[in-house]
Amino acid sequence: MTVSFQSIVKTYGAKRALDGLDLTVAPKSFTVLCGPPGSGKSALFRLLVGLEKADAGRILLGGQDITDAPPATRAIGYVPQNFALFPHLTVAQNMAYPLTLAKAPKAEIAARVDRTAGILSITHLLKKTPDQLSGGEKQRVAVARGLLKDAEVFVLDDPLVGLDYKLRERLMDELKALREELGATFLYATSDSLEALTMAQRLVVIDQGRVVQHDAAIEVYDHPRFARALDLIGFPHANLLPGHLAGGRVEAGPLSFPSTAGGRDSGQIVAGLRPEAIRFADRPDAATSTLTIEATVSLVENLGGEAVVYLDAGGIPLTATLPLSGAIPPAFGAAITVQVDPADVMLFDAASGARLDARRV
Repeated sequence: MTVSFQSIVKTYGAKRALDGLDLTVAPKSFTVLCGPPGSGKSALFRLLVGLEKADAGRILLGGQDITDAPPATRAIGYVPQNFALFPHLTVAQNMAYPLTLAKAPKAEIAARVDRTAGILSITHLLKKTPDQLSGGEKQRVAVARGLLKDAEVFVLDDPLVGLDYKLRERLMDELKALREELGATFLYATSDSLEALTMAQRLVVIDQGRVVQHDAAIEVYDHPRFARALDLIGFPHANLLPGHLAGGRVEAGPLSFPSTAGGRDSGQIVAGLRPEAIRFADRPDAATSTLTIEATVSLVENLGGEAVVYLDAGGIPLTATLPLSGAIPPAFGAAITVQVDPADVMLFDAASGARLDARRV
């Protein structure tokens, strides 16, 4: 079922949480909204499920205008950020609540509760009440209840935030499998860009109440249309270097190379460079790089298979990733040489943040 938001405005006092937002979500897609806290994700979801009303704009569900429809009439399964569990009901009763309201047969309710509890590893909790659960257990129960509603659209607002990493990994896979099984439209919100890239078929980058970019997840990562999309999606964060075009050359921190990005040869720009595009000169894959940068190691984070190396390039901070494969990462304070291929540098207009250079094939 298609979900469409048209020119949505929502304010809370002096703060505009949603600022004329437009977004259409394709039916049966797994669409992830990713943005920092306060970007408008939760506000948008609360409008969709009918817990709040927009100040302006329309919301369409399957082509039907539901902007002012009562929440009970919207066929939407909802997992909120807060657990919202009934304290006097057991876990099994909390999970069954949407099906009980829909007057489903008792045998069907029991079977679906048992199956969903197994997927979310909470079978042993079914007879407990919420006051006997940890925060992560409550979150899993809330996810289970939301997924048990008979709906064509499921809305999950940062549903894995309270869970440990291993369980999050497992549930991410299970949620994707459930979407395929249910054939429903899933909208999922997270502030974690790695979680967003892992989960999304379609990725919506949202910031300050507006959509920055809406594309296939890999397209957002490879071809960000705005500097803000580059900044928000990916870990470690991309290097964003203020600079300018002068005489057809890019000058941004330690980067200097010829370019006529977007047909321009002058003006203020931001040069974007992902950490994995910075190559260490003593590595075999550095042969294609053409820009050489001298830097000092200011910090190393060893992640096992790779290291995140923070560099000082003449007073300009740079972040690089280094595949280890048994190698020893550089030491703190070491003077090293890194290389950058200008083709890996993305150029954005400093004022609008819009991408200037042509997309790479």
